[in-house]
Amino acid sequence: MQKNLVIVESPAKAKTIEKFLGEGYKVLSSYGHVRDLKIKDGIDVKNNYRPTYVVSDDKKELVNKLKKEAKSATMVWLASDEDREGEAISWHLFETLNLDKKKTKRIVFHEITQTAIQQAIEHPRGIDYNLVDAQQARRVLDRIVGFELSPILWKKIKPALSAGRVQSVAVRLIVDREREINQFHAEASYRVQASFQVPGESVALQAELGRRVKTKEEVLALLEQLKDAVFTIEDIAKKPVKKSPAAPFTTSTLQQEAARKLGFSVSQTMMVAQRLYESGHITYMRTDSVNLSSLAINTSKSEIISAYGEKYLKTRQFQTKSKGAQEAHEAIRPTYMSSHTVKATVQEQKLYELIWKRTIASQMADAELERTTVSIGISNNPKDKFQSVGEVIKFDGFLHVYLESSDEELSEEETSIIPPLKIKAELPLNEAIATERFTQRPPRYSEASLVRKMEELGIGRPSTYAPTISTIQNREYVVKGDKPGHKRSFSLLTLKDGLIKDQIEKETTGADKAKLMPTDIGIVVNDFLAENFPSILDYSFTANVEKEFDDVAEGLVKWTKTIDDFYKIFHPIVEQTAAAKTEYKVGERVLGNDPASGRLVFVKIGRYGPLVQIGHADDEEKPLFASLLKGQSIETITLEEALKLFELPRKVGELNDKPVTAAIGRFGPFVRHDNKFVSIPKGLDPFTISIEDAIRLIDEKRLREAQKVIKTFENDPETQLLNGRYGPYIASSGVNYKLPKDRVPIELTYEEIMEIVKDSSEKKPKRKVASKTEAKAKPKTKPKTASKAKTKVKTSKTKTTPKVKTA
Repeated sequence: MQKNLVIVESPAKAKTIEKFLGEGYKVLSSYGHVRDLKIKDGIDVKNNYRPTYVVSDDKKELVNKLKKEAKSATMVWLASDEDREGEAISWHLFETLNLDKKKTKRIVFHEITQTAIQQAIEHPRGIDYNLVDAQQARRVLDRIVGFELSPILWKKIKPALSAGRVQSVAVRLIVDREREINQFHAEASYRVQASFQVPGESVALQAELGRRVKTKEEVLALLEQLKDAVFTIEDIAKKPVKKSPAAPFTTSTLQQEAARKLGFSVSQTMMVAQRLYESGHITYMRTDSVNLSSLAINTSKSEIISAYGEKYLKTRQFQTKSKGAQEAHEAIRPTYMSSHTVKATVQEQKLYELIWKRTIASQMADAELERTTVSIGISNNPKDKFQSVGEVIKFDGFLHVYLESSDEELSEEETSIIPPLKIKAELPLNEAIATERFTQRPPRYSEASLVRKMEELGIGRPSTYAPTISTIQNREYVVKGDKPGHKRSFSLLTLKDGLIKDQIEKETTGADKAKLMPTDIGIVVNDFLAENFPSILDYSFTANVEKEFDDVAEGLVKWTKTIDDFYKIFHPIVEQTAAAKTEYKVGERVLGNDPASGRLVFVKIGRYGPLVQIGHADDEEKPLFASLLKGQSIETITLEEALKLFELPRKVGELNDKPVTAAIGRFGPFVRHDNKFVSIPKGLDPFTISIEDAIRLIDEKRLREAQKVIKTFENDPETQLLNGRYGPYIASSGVNYKLPKDRVPIELTYEEIMEIVKDSSEKKPKRKVASKTEAKAKPKTKPKTASKAKTKVKTSKTKTTPKVKTA
């Protein structure tokens, strides 16, 4: 009989723990939750919100195995993570496996090391039902919101939509920010900078006027004054400045810094951090605590003294600002501070080194700087002064290892090198430049800055940030993408050698990269929820619900009371909204009338996305439909832009006595010829594409298709030898097979090919392909023209290589 069975939630964690426990222990994984709420009738609202849980089909075999192992063990140790989700996993295992309370112990640890595991075994506890109830409250409340709101969205907007409690608030943040940007009007002013020659020095002194000048007329008048002015140093102020290190990482600060320094997405950061944790390299990665254990502080102290010396040491304990009721009680740090790096994947190494540097820096001395501010008077304009600010690092302290990055837009306030100066010294003017500058619009959210905003508002918790951001993108309420900027003119006035030069320059403004933007469907759903369910989208309300979950976790409130208080307000609004009738479908916006027919033109959300419609279904003439182009929005499209969409499909010309047309379909713009479809790439427009470009695209596709087929077999049309993206392969009966490297494709006989298929099939199952005759390369769905209603533009999801910055 096996003495001890340890159950964790991931196989990687199981593998690491097994190394520390040795003989007498068997470690198995539950692969996450073994059961969940029943899909239908999962919550009995009338019976105090009693949940009904079921084991999913894919977990039944695993559950049977765990039951068998548990029965043969003398003691079962439930070792899932120490947060609410982990506690719930242990409880579900206890219930599902019918474990004996006397033979079951719960152990927790925030790092996977030999010492931590041994201490956990020595100090077991029971299941914390307050934590279980807090997780259960979140799961039940989110199920109620989703199941009651989604059918209303299907009815009022379009099928297959869904709404979530925290996700909807996250979408609102992004929609509100996009509207702020659309309504923003930049205000111009002039930034005046000057370069002065310091007598006896080769370095010029750079300075800036202490105010912004509002108009061009004022700037010209000022520059005229500067022509004859004498510039004198009136004051030199030196001030010591200290910079302190940032606190060790919490979940949200790790997500933010990994995005800024490594280019990781929020979900990518959590995935890599989880692997580091499960391999025993870092402490638990879902935490809102900045505390470090005394062991971590002492080992950091030893590392700092040995590597940098005593003067670089300043141990400190940071205070956690958030309530911290849910998560582990230590910051994210390396398990062994003596390990400066780890043997792992490149991504894991980079994230680990970031965590190590941040932890070490938090226990290092402040950086000491000296800031010098020079004030320069203008003889014929006593109201204005030029200022020059410079900083010198006297002692680098923690900056020797690490400097925290920022999401904020770059400041135009610059520091410069300050040469030796004397008060009352006169400075000859080399040059003065007045640059027209504009107020900056609010920045769009990146994933990292959205996490920071959610944390600031108290929305969600460390375990929910990444899933929330992934969910709103998967539901296509929000897209992460780039936004091209636009050209803007600005004035540049230069005073040099007594002459004023006036130039008009160009710059690109408003460009964004990898930022979160709402889709039309996201905006419409947001507006509908804001109008009918304002409490669901209220930031304070959502934050208060999170606080109530914290109270449940501390045993201060019964979880069913939290649900009941919410449901009594929420459910009547659901019933009222479902019964309400509206003249127009939600999200419809009237643009005006079609000049040609006089019929109404409006935009709305269709089955496959946003579209323009001319006329109504009950009109004598059938309504016309056209999909919006990528980059167009139902919020901002004009009547003129909408009517232009109906110019498609457009006849481009003829090829081989058959028409060539351009149009926009479900998968984007395309050219059609002889019932074949060719996508129009970026840089070409279906409204303007020439017949020459269209023929080139058609010929290129024909060539690709001709080169695709290496060999076919009359006796077996289901089997072909094809050229693919990764080289030649066999397609047989809807399954792809890899070709051995030592075989020459064109020389293979049918019998040899079938032998390869047989050998491959015996080794392992192959991936099914979508079409049996792939070489024909027919699209699964023919693109629809603008005259059809069923059009949808798919957003491409391309992976980009993250830019790596040194910490």
